[in-house]
Amino acid sequence: MQRLTITIDDDLLADVDDFMAQRGYANRSEAFRDLLRGGLERAGSEGTESRNCIATLSYVYDHAARELPKRLTQEAHDHSGLAQATLHVHIDHESCLEVTVLKGKSTEVKAFADHVIAERGVRHGHVVMMPIEAVQSHSHSHDHSHDHDHGHAHGGKGSRKQGA
Repeated sequence: MQRLTITIDDDLLADVDDFMAQRGYANRSEAFRDLLRGGLERAGSEGTESRNCIATLSYVYDHAARELPKRLTQEAHDHSGLAQATLHVHIDHESCLEVTVLKGKSTEVKAFADHVIAERGVRHGHVVMMPIEAVQSHSHSHDHSHDHDHGHAHGGKGSRKQGA
């Protein structure tokens, strides 16, 4: 691990300290590491285009929009290798929320998420992608009699914060 020295103005430091307090960070180093990771991911500088990732795709849609639920279901079936699980919530008489867990190459996950979010009748959508290491031969058995592979999230110690 490298040690860096940075200079920031007092107002920005106050914003960082507020961010830390709201999220329960124990120290500035952890906060800065997570802020840098998030900024790099948003900027596309991390080079994760061909890496494996795990993601959540959340979207609110009009369930009465013409054939939209059918198209969304078909899209998930067409990409069953990406879509791992979906949570469906009825918000009101017009709106539903779906949260889909996706796993695969980040380019494929992003393309799928962008396609779903762009569907006519989808009102709001957001995807959060996290890089994982592909583990080819690591599988284990659970008491409920199935084997499966696991990916491991990057981020190391302290990447899970209080309230997350």
